[in-house]
Amino acid sequence: MDKTVYQTIPQDQIRAISGLEFLQRIIRGDLPEAPFLKLVGARMVFAEEGKVVVETTPSTKHYNPLNVAHGGFATTVLDTAMGCAVQTTCGAGTASTTLELKINLVRAITANVGKLRAEGQVIHRGKTTATAEGRLVDSGGKLLAHANCTCLVVEVR
Repeated sequence: MDKTVYQTIPQDQIRAISGLEFLQRIIRGDLPEAPFLKLVGARMVFAEEGKVVVETTPSTKHYNPLNVAHGGFATTVLDTAMGCAVQTTCGAGTASTTLELKINLVRAITANVGKLRAEGQVIHRGKTTATAEGRLVDSGGKLLAHANCTCLVVEVR
């Protein structure tokens, strides 16, 4: 049984700073990484307003019964990159959450592909919703998957 303890961030700390500052503090190590990203072996490495990069390296622990990475693996890292890209546009006291997500898996992902980079970019930011797109590429820039999402912007409670 896994007895790992994953640290979370108190809501009052999340409410107090902008989404961009929040994510940059995570990248710098001033705040803990998201437990789910640790679980899948991914890490946010870059954040600026409207753009986030998440890196990961697939392994056999991500495989489905057909010996390729489960579609949920690519979906997870792309959803994170896109959702966090939207989060960079949120002011203190607001956050974003995914409403809708569409992904296209265009190449098989295996443990042999090496480090992957998921890039999320905001396409539109409205008052209560935002859209973003994402690309998952290997170290040579070859496209493995791409996605679009719609996020809801909400008050952090």
